[in-house]
Amino acid sequence: MLQSGTEEVLAVARIFGTEREFRERYPEGRLVDLIDYIALDEQNFSSIVCSIEAARRNAREERNNITVDLWESLNGLWLELGARRRGPRAVLDRGALVEFVKKQSVMAFGAAQVTLLRDEAYDFLQAGAFLERADNTAAMLDVKFHHLRPDGEPHARELDYYAWAEVLDCIGAFRTYRRIYRTALDPMKVVELMLLRRDVPRSVHHALSVVDASLASLTAAYGARGEADRLAGELHARLRFARIDQVFTIGLAKFLADARRDIALLSDEIGRQYLFD
Repeated sequence: MLQSGTEEVLAVARIFGTEREFRERYPEGRLVDLIDYIALDEQNFSSIVCSIEAARRNAREERNNITVDLWESLNGLWLELGARRRGPRAVLDRGALVEFVKKQSVMAFGAAQVTLLRDEAYDFLQAGAFLERADNTAAMLDVKFHHLRPDGEPHARELDYYAWAEVLDCIGAFRTYRRIYRTALDPMKVVELMLLRRDVPRSVHHALSVVDASLASLTAAYGARGEADRLAGELHARLRFARIDQVFTIGLAKFLADARRDIALLSDEIGRQYLFD
């Protein structure tokens, strides 16, 4: 029998596209199992430990093309994570581990932003990072919004303040929301911030604007445009000119599903245009 709170746990697994695999591995659906699966499971190739290991391996292979600051940030993160994992799992502070990884990942990303040469490699890094960010934010918004509002309607007489604050905390934007809107939490405004605000670094719009700009730089470097450029421009324009009332007229679930489908298509087209042809 599923324990209380399992639906919330499965909603998080759904954001990362691992709900089926998680349920097969951990039928009880406990929160501690989800944290271990997402953070520490070496059989889950999208887990934190696997992702950091892959990033560190790639950085080691490109030592001559990255800066010392970036290498030391990634290598330090990998070494500290390994040291913490070697301790007894029963006394592992998982919350502290996740917070540590978040802070060190931001430092590594910051090192890349302020020290890397602005060449084609940097443009590919930006395009890949922000494509993933756009998809992650869209998935997070889709799952969280429809978990709290199953009918898809943004207007509610009663609002779970802490639940909606948690949605904003997922992208570190709770204080940003209060600064922009200066009103009580409103589901429609939460969606607008996460989806359509270009000035919010974790929004879908901002991420796709960076992807579009990165592909424009690659076009200038390689001297040719292709389907990837068209898709990037179309996606960016869709978010740039959309209005929040139009999004809900279309249906938030449909709007996000279409965007995520096209983000995946764009990722494939970038591979075909630059890596495989």
